[in-house]
Amino acid sequence: MNSQAVKHTPIEWAEKACEALMAKFEPERLPPDRFHYHQGVFLSGMEKTWRETGKKKYLDYIKGWVDSQVQPDGSIKKFNPDELDDIQPGVLLFNLYEQTGDERYKKALHTLVPLLKSWKTNPSGGFWHKEHYPNQMWLDGLYMAGPIAVMYGKEFGESKYFDLMAYQAILMEKHTKDPKTGLLYHGWDETKEAAWADPATGLAPEFWGRAIGWYPVALLEMFEYMPENHKDKAKLVEILQDLLIALPKFQDEATGLWYQVVDKGDRPDNWLENSCTALYVHAIAKAVRFGYLDPKYMEYAWKGYQGVVDTLTFDENGRVVIGNICIGTGIGDYAHYIARPTSENDLHGAGAFILMCAEMSLAKQAK
Repeated sequence: MNSQAVKHTPIEWAEKACEALMAKFEPERLPPDRFHYHQGVFLSGMEKTWRETGKKKYLDYIKGWVDSQVQPDGSIKKFNPDELDDIQPGVLLFNLYEQTGDERYKKALHTLVPLLKSWKTNPSGGFWHKEHYPNQMWLDGLYMAGPIAVMYGKEFGESKYFDLMAYQAILMEKHTKDPKTGLLYHGWDETKEAAWADPATGLAPEFWGRAIGWYPVALLEMFEYMPENHKDKAKLVEILQDLLIALPKFQDEATGLWYQVVDKGDRPDNWLENSCTALYVHAIAKAVRFGYLDPKYMEYAWKGYQGVVDTLTFDENGRVVIGNICIGTGIGDYAHYIARPTSENDLHGAGAFILMCAEMSLAKQAK
């Protein structure tokens, strides 16, 4: 780590990451120029930081971005209504509605979430990730649609959304889980027509780090709003536990980080990636906090957390720089993932980092 670094608490690191991005972008300038999960994951992390610190500047910043996208009548200025990625930022609307009472946020939720009722599906009823990827289910899709749908179900008394998203989660795991490693493949095409699909199984060829991370993070968010006695809850908990128990086997012993292609750490061209590590740490720590995992798993979470912190540097203004973040990535073969460029302080990487830090802050308090 850069010599400027001093020891900070997890919530201080979360704040430093929020502030680095706030200094770089006015809220209405957060890229890309539409309602999209890049902003959604970053601002979800910021919302958790606001909850822990109570600092109004974070809430104001979130509101600034949302208000640049959501019109007074509740319509959304620019988004793709057939891509799950553009549903996800709607999670920010619940808290804004609660804090302000502004009807535009409720109207926007009523615009977004009912789209899922008529979403295109594969023959088994699994959501297409995007209109132009017919029949493809991606692990990331559960993060994009699961939490918002379950929150909506609770907020507006529509229990069918609990059933809908539990079904998506179970279907996805059923078809992407590898019994040998316990890991989940990046995607599945039931029709086996995608260029990447295995001709026999329809599976993606590899276990991509960040895709696997979105899945347990989504389940844990869903559990916060889903009824404890839901018919699928026990099955979903078992799925969560199996995945999180599998992950430590692939953690790099020396650094505490996980690899871009998770199970191939022995390959010389594979590399350690921060955003997947941050998501795994967040999920393990939150699962321990909720009582789904034995507290002994915090050893892996703290090791991963420290591994990410050890990679941090600072810019000429003393602002934190989070590197080793794989840029947005579709499904492909091993060479495809390994050749992906990395970025610094990109929104989904910073978002994953902030989510990790906010959760590790709660873990520290619980010690």
